[in-house]
Amino acid sequence: MSETAILNDNDAPARGTYQVRTFGCQMNVHDSERLTGLLEQAGYTPAADGADPLNGDVDVIVFNTCAVRENADNRLYGNLGQLRPAKDANPNLQIAVGGCLAQKDRATITERAPWVDVVFGTHNIGSLPVLLDRARVQQEAQVEILESLEVFPSTLPTKRESAYAGWVSISVGCNNTCTFCIVPSLRGKEKDRRPGEILAEVQELVNQGALEVTLLGQNVNSYGVEFGDRGAFAKLLRACGEIEGLERVRFTSPHPAMFTDDVIDAMAETPNVMPQLHMPLQSGSDAVLKAMRRSYRSKKFLGILEKVREKIPHAAITTDIIVGFPGETEEDFQKTLDVVEASRFSSAFMFQYSPRPGTPAAEMDDQIPKAVVQERFERLVALQDRIAAEENAKKVGAEVNVLIAEGEGDRDSETHRISGRAEDGRLVHVALPEGYAEADRPRPGDVVRARVTKAAPFYLIADSGAEGGEFEVRRTRSGDAWERRRANGDEDAASCGTPGPGGPVSLGLPSLRRPER
Repeated sequence: MSETAILNDNDAPARGTYQVRTFGCQMNVHDSERLTGLLEQAGYTPAADGADPLNGDVDVIVFNTCAVRENADNRLYGNLGQLRPAKDANPNLQIAVGGCLAQKDRATITERAPWVDVVFGTHNIGSLPVLLDRARVQQEAQVEILESLEVFPSTLPTKRESAYAGWVSISVGCNNTCTFCIVPSLRGKEKDRRPGEILAEVQELVNQGALEVTLLGQNVNSYGVEFGDRGAFAKLLRACGEIEGLERVRFTSPHPAMFTDDVIDAMAETPNVMPQLHMPLQSGSDAVLKAMRRSYRSKKFLGILEKVREKIPHAAITTDIIVGFPGETEEDFQKTLDVVEASRFSSAFMFQYSPRPGTPAAEMDDQIPKAVVQERFERLVALQDRIAAEENAKKVGAEVNVLIAEGEGDRDSETHRISGRAEDGRLVHVALPEGYAEADRPRPGDVVRARVTKAAPFYLIADSGAEGGEFEVRRTRSGDAWERRRANGDEDAASCGTPGPGGPVSLGLPSLRRPER
């Protein structure tokens, strides 16, 4: 049987159960949805919730990996080590490793963990079912890493993690040369999809019940460079505004050096583009930005935020910041603190610099001692926590429209609340009114209107309904779609992002802390 035949055989025989475990960014989540689609098309079925490989409950485990941070490496090899007893107990168990770390480490993975059966890269995720078959027949590990994109991932079979929201990739790869970043060497140069293909996928998602889409790329605002249209991303945002039934459009991640006014205008003038912007700062020091090859300076960065807030006063802006880049002085770090203070980010992903082999920064002199980095990091966290608390406090008394989601509220059952995201992306925990009937409980995908009663640095509380005030539920076709999934027995079928057989997605990043509420 040909490889193509295996991938396209809708009557494929049952091949056992699978788990997909995702470590990485949003692009990895997107790719994991394709991996689950491929596996199910090839005849595999999702393992039950709580399935234990040590008990022989799982036949195939796929790790879709990240390589941006050193702790992502450690997490993968730690997980592989934990699976060695399962492999010894069940030699028929197949373990596959894909994604960025596979692209980087290649055969090293099977050298360090010889019980791994398949290693595949970022450019050939469509080969997974074939490689599993080949490893099973030949009884030896299969390592296949391509140097360029074979098939655009978005064209592969897909099993979406959510009925109400979806990721839509508009490009893969990156043309930038940031000295700390390993992504270009792993994902390759930017490849853009045509606008018509993107809009068709968005429309398909809406037809299936989705209310929200997130446009995804390593640098979304450079979209169009491959086919010669520098204004393509702003046009794409406006075109999304014409899709009936699409209520929320988000995007990640832009690059400040290439962020243009036409995108700001499109955000402000397109009603379904949400007032949320992720704008990676990385450093507030111009000297450090130059060493990073970021191609912008702090003045330009602050100018972008000023323009956004002029057009969209209620926008929530988030960021990424790296602490301890080689050569960073105390003066440099203070400039980062100054820019953070001025920027008033609603939240931030903060990282201690992690040298990645193969990047220019890893070879730079003046690597900063761990103790110094840690002390600076703690100061930055304290500052951003204060700012986030102050900014969230401004929301107390405001009405919010919350798209109810799965997996956002860890203690919802205890607190009699439901959780989801406001239009600006903030996490909101909403109290149900006293005596609220379980049959009327808002479903994931439904929208609840409530008033914010309390704020914390990492979330908002909207207890107005429990206090006899505003609580309005809009049942949506997204909620209907979620309910149909449950009725069909698919509530535990997600492979990434929501709790399921593969567990929640792990970004390989420091999580935003959520204190007890």
